[in-house]
Amino acid sequence: MHSNTIRPGLRQNLGQFILLVIINAFVGSMVGIERTIFPQFAALHFQISSQTAMLSFIAAFGISKAITNYFAGRLANQWGRRNLLILGWVLALPVPAMLITANQWMQVVLANLLLGVSQGLTWSSTVVMKIDLVGEKNRGLAMGLNEFAGYLAIGVMAYLTGYIATVYGVAPYPFYLGIGVAIVGLLLTFLTKDTGIFVAYQTKESKSAFISNVFWQTTWQNSNLSAITQAGLVNNLNDGMIWGLLPALLMQHRYSEQTAGIITGIYPTVWGIGQLFTGRMADKYSKKSMIFWGMLLQGVAIVLLPFDDAFYWIGLLAAILGIGTALVYPTFLAAIAEAAHPAQCAESIGVFRFWRDSGYVFGALVSGIVADLLGIPFAIAMVGFITILSAVGVQFRMSSHRGSS
Repeated sequence: MHSNTIRPGLRQNLGQFILLVIINAFVGSMVGIERTIFPQFAALHFQISSQTAMLSFIAAFGISKAITNYFAGRLANQWGRRNLLILGWVLALPVPAMLITANQWMQVVLANLLLGVSQGLTWSSTVVMKIDLVGEKNRGLAMGLNEFAGYLAIGVMAYLTGYIATVYGVAPYPFYLGIGVAIVGLLLTFLTKDTGIFVAYQTKESKSAFISNVFWQTTWQNSNLSAITQAGLVNNLNDGMIWGLLPALLMQHRYSEQTAGIITGIYPTVWGIGQLFTGRMADKYSKKSMIFWGMLLQGVAIVLLPFDDAFYWIGLLAAILGIGTALVYPTFLAAIAEAAHPAQCAESIGVFRFWRDSGYVFGALVSGIVADLLGIPFAIAMVGFITILSAVGVQFRMSSHRGSS
């Protein structure tokens, strides 16, 4: 591709963009396979009743994904986005087989370490490639479509695995889906083209300044970047808790695997579909307001979860939680991309995603320990209050920004 034919924009690169959206749906499906059935899988096949021990697989996933995200930003510039995406899918291939053949819990934890590395490479690559393709005007829309595909797939797969577990048992049949997902995802990736060439073009057009220390600025020193980063960490802290404790709470209420699959699928499905709208909103409206209200909605919904065990109550709160998360998720990425220089965008997103996915570790460990000591309802409510405090932090630290269109 010659430089004079490079034209960032959604319409100009629609074919590649749609292909990357489809690929990210397969990326999300790999996580969705575990979303409903893991508490039953841990209890029935490994006799694990401790919430802390059971949530260790989420902690392993979060640690490996967070560290991979950090390096993925740099490696995307050095190795190429497409090569990183291919590597991520290659690493995903053995994960379903490891889960099917596991006879010790540590093998499950190791499988999730590998899944975290794979997710860090694949999801980060699709995010950066879409930002490269669309340019400044439609970043929010691009991120909304990317996250819509990934999280809708998580919700659909959460329901499918719950249904399969009800009919055929929690293992091994639900994990067979993962084998097909990984193979198709890898094959589709070979059809993509590397997008790094768009960076040089966008660098000429950018008004953002280089920053001296991307990690430190994104983590704390820059008030906008760091406010977004702490909210991202807390968002995934509560997501890690929901991943592990919501199915456990439903088990306590004696819900069947299929019904639990419906409820656990509502949250990521609403989250995914909602991003079709909130991504575009991030291009037009105040990113600070969207992040504040999104985090506040999440916190209130989580605090109210333990108050009733009725299907419609939990389902409604799961939907509200999904709306709150939809408001913030594409907005996080669009806001980071807006604040970073194009040449540093991939690295800054990598730092943000490092801290954001560290939230899975904190969420799994803290909520697991508190659940073992004080009970699942108390652990859920505690995480809800932490999420509300995060919203307050955004309100005081972040400046109001509007989209570029």
